[in-house]
Amino acid sequence: VQLQASGGGLVQVGGSLRLSCAASGGTFRQYTMGWFRQAPGKEREFVGVIWWSGHTNYADSAKGRFTISRDNAKNAVYLQMNSLNAEDTAVYYCAARRGMIRSAPYYSSEEYHYWGQGTQVTVSS
Repeated sequence: VQLQASGGGLVQVGGSLRLSCAASGGTFRQYTMGWFRQAPGKEREFVGVIWWSGHTNYADSAKGRFTISRDNAKNAVYLQMNSLNAEDTAVYYCAARRGMIRSAPYYSSEEYHYWGQGTQVTVSS
């Protein structure tokens, strides 16, 4: 499956952005979709995941501020980010894996087989 992330940009502290990830080449509804991010000089970190069932899990840093949703009819997953702060500045990546089981370490980038190219989010004060 091919993934294309979009929607990044420059936003002020406290603002919002909605990232999109368009998928093609696979049966989208069968895929668990994750969002990760990587800030300069830091390792890639888990942001959140939406399972094929629609269930979601979030990193502590994202809980209460970020929301992941999916539209299987459009083969797309979204990351709504609110109350952004400078620490959210990073390149954001969407990732996919078919058939991930609930006991899998969904927070690990190694669990995902497909990756988008990333979209830059910059939060300025």
